[in-house]
Amino acid sequence: MFGEKLGEIEGAATPVCTVNQMSFKYLEYSELEELGEQLPRYRPDSIAALRRQTRFTEPELKRLYRGFKAECPTGVVREDTFKLIYSQFFPQGANTAQYAHYVFNTLDQDRSGLLSFEEFVTGLSVLSRGTLEEKLRWTFSLYDINGDGCITKEEMTEIVTAIYDLMGKIVEPMIDDEVVREKVERLFQKMDLNRDGVLTLDEFLDCCSRDEGISRSMGVFDSNF
Repeated sequence: MFGEKLGEIEGAATPVCTVNQMSFKYLEYSELEELGEQLPRYRPDSIAALRRQTRFTEPELKRLYRGFKAECPTGVVREDTFKLIYSQFFPQGANTAQYAHYVFNTLDQDRSGLLSFEEFVTGLSVLSRGTLEEKLRWTFSLYDINGDGCITKEEMTEIVTAIYDLMGKIVEPMIDDEVVREKVERLFQKMDLNRDGVLTLDEFLDCCSRDEGISRSMGVFDSNF
């Protein structure tokens, strides 16, 4: 989300690792009885299918699913619930809503407004077990807010602003719009190789994969369940 940092570029932490931390939060809950609520229910693919789609073992998937169902008995997570869960991982007073919105949209691959267990566990698999390139691709999709295949300065400004709303009081107590604008300009100077004003996936991957600090920060996701 999110201590641990993902995608630390020029000091701007991208705390999406809280998605990983959230999996452990789910596991803290005991499985709830299903009381027959008059709500639509969703059942995920088979364990075998999820094993093929992710890098988790069958016991890991079962534990994750029990925790997911305990928190979300209907089998799906709405954005408002996701934001509430997300907010528990940050200091009191931190503004998590906007950043949680972007993370939710990145995980919600079909843009249904509901996060299924498959979507959650697929994203978690990339962040915790994926290669460096896979993690960078996921991060790129986070910054590419409108999904058009490139990152504009406006999109990066929105994400960096959301990160500072989330972590700013800890990282840099005094942050204003000018500081954010200057940081985004520095990032574009470093990453926008052809100087066309937007970042492509290739430019993003090329810059980030050559940055040892980013590569190290990605390692915090590797974990066992």
